[in-house]
Amino acid sequence: MLSTLSNIFSIRELRNKILFTFSMLLVFRIGHWIPLPGTNQEEIVRHFKNATEGSTAFGRLAEFVSMFSGGAFSHSTIFGLGVMPYITASIIFQLLGTVIPSLKKLQEEGPSGRTKIMEWTRYVTVALCIVQGLGWISYLKAQNMILPQYAGNYLWVVMAVSVLTAGCVFLMWIGEQIDRHGIGNGVSMIIMAGILAGLPSALTAAYGNFDPQGGEGKMGYMGVLMLCLGFLIVVGGSVLMTVAQRRIPIQQAKHTRGRRVFGGQKSYLPLRINHGGVMPIIFASSLMMFPSVLFGGLHEQVRAWTARSGATAGNEGFFYHFTNFLSINFGPGEFLYVLLYIAMVYFFSYFWITIQFNPQDMSKQLKEHGSFIPGLRPGPRTAEYLETVITRVTFVGAAFLSVIAVLPVVVNKAFGVPYTITQFLGGTGLLIVVSVVMDFLQKVEAQLLMRNYAGFLAEGDEPGPRLQTTRG
Repeated sequence: MLSTLSNIFSIRELRNKILFTFSMLLVFRIGHWIPLPGTNQEEIVRHFKNATEGSTAFGRLAEFVSMFSGGAFSHSTIFGLGVMPYITASIIFQLLGTVIPSLKKLQEEGPSGRTKIMEWTRYVTVALCIVQGLGWISYLKAQNMILPQYAGNYLWVVMAVSVLTAGCVFLMWIGEQIDRHGIGNGVSMIIMAGILAGLPSALTAAYGNFDPQGGEGKMGYMGVLMLCLGFLIVVGGSVLMTVAQRRIPIQQAKHTRGRRVFGGQKSYLPLRINHGGVMPIIFASSLMMFPSVLFGGLHEQVRAWTARSGATAGNEGFFYHFTNFLSINFGPGEFLYVLLYIAMVYFFSYFWITIQFNPQDMSKQLKEHGSFIPGLRPGPRTAEYLETVITRVTFVGAAFLSVIAVLPVVVNKAFGVPYTITQFLGGTGLLIVVSVVMDFLQKVEAQLLMRNYAGFLAEGDEPGPRLQTTRG
């Protein structure tokens, strides 16, 4: 391991790429401490603390958004929107590419088409930033978290929205610079840095919640041990499920040209167990914010109407008790909430597979390249088999995603462990960190092997494979 790290910094090009990547991430973290002008930072911090500790719907939403911005959203900084508008715009165009033929054709044109789509994505990102910025500023004004001298100043609103939009565009530019001059995926690296930025807060919360005597609502030595063990198990499981594949054997047809026979080689078609990655959890988590807000707000309106009507306790009516049932049972960690969460993860897992994997196209490509699955005729029979396999594999992957998704809220509800701690036991953040770190290590590994150095996967001091050249 030490020799591998030494090899990394002995290669000038690789060293410069890594240093450039981390310097860009440092710029991102510096922006975390630059507040949005005109906001009452003390009031914002107090408001978010009360919302998260009370496990309100808004608190969950704030934690979800802040996870991608490294806490910049909850502190209302210039990078408060993070890269979420850019991610949303990218997902929109990816989904539209499956239903709009002209956009799909543009995606298939290669670099020129992707450049055009990227340009449109940036425009949509700016539009989303403006909309989200106006919504965020409106919420700050409604909660009296704006300094009094700016509360009724519309020019300040324009300035604040412009700053938030510029912050998101600047982060998008940082991501592109990492892609060009650094190593790893730029936007993913920014998201990972934002998630890991919450780790000190989680450790602080764990320390504050620790009691050697194991008092009520506190974690003793056994609780800490189980927390660490659970973290290691979840991380190990995430790594295994991220790289797990279902390999389908592929046989190439033999071709005779003169006296020589070509082809006939055996290979594999790898199908990832977790084909959707973190996208099903991101979609499900985003939508699961609405039931709590919707049913909670509805119950508050019904309760206010009941109070005005003069109804006595116990005689509120069916609609009052029904909305109360919905607001309680669709709260984070409750049975119906968890059940609906799992159903949403399964739905989006299969939805993502539907738009990303086409068995008919895969079967057609195999047939065009002279390859086939042993025992199956090329064409519809092969497509049917691939669809059956991907359906079964997706079921296993969705089950894993469901466990990872609901684990933080279940542990928080069942054992009273703060959510700032349990979110590192599972959820979107953990999967993103695992996938980004593995992608980063794979790219560093590739750079080392290109230069005949031992990588992270080499055993002992064994050198990397020698590259074959024309001179041997």
